[in-house]
Amino acid sequence: MTTAIGKIVKSNTHIDYVCQVYGPGELVAQPLPTDYAFGEFVAIELSGSRSSAGALIGVIYNTLLLNPEFGSLGPRLSPRGEQEIFTPDYLSETATLVGIVALGWQESGGAFRQGVPGLAADVDAPVRRLRDDELCAFHLDGAGRLSLRYASVLMGMNNPLVPQLLLTLIDRLVALFPEQSRQLQVMRNNVAWKSIVQPAG
Repeated sequence: MTTAIGKIVKSNTHIDYVCQVYGPGELVAQPLPTDYAFGEFVAIELSGSRSSAGALIGVIYNTLLLNPEFGSLGPRLSPRGEQEIFTPDYLSETATLVGIVALGWQESGGAFRQGVPGLAADVDAPVRRLRDDELCAFHLDGAGRLSLRYASVLMGMNNPLVPQLLLTLIDRLVALFPEQSRQLQVMRNNVAWKSIVQPAG
């Protein structure tokens, strides 16, 4: 079962997207905070007319809360409970946004590829959480070996959250690929060391 999270509202670069999480009343089954947590893998569905890819595969690396009420210190004419009844449009202006970096794609035939995707998502493209079986398939190359080719893309983002993101992803992969835990631990130690040394240097 796949969990719908939200829809794309903008992009910052070819691989950096902003997704607005579905709010109350937009879905029967509301996404839980754990569904769009830091380090969760997601699929951004591409339109059906594109034959070379079915979805972009990315990971959530940031969260932004929008609240138009912040900074409004004037008197309130009605309590928040009554606003839900009389002014529901105002409440819809609050939103949770998550940043997603695309690390690869899924072809229309189902095969997964890591790297910079050639296609971009559209505005309003639906975003869903990636299932564990899809996550495993995304991390295996053509020979069935564990692959993290996207690590260099993440490190090149020059974002202070990237080292912790990589550590989170590696810990997730250790649980999915216990037979590769030794190699993953070496990589984890390397990332952890760089996260300490580089800011200091």
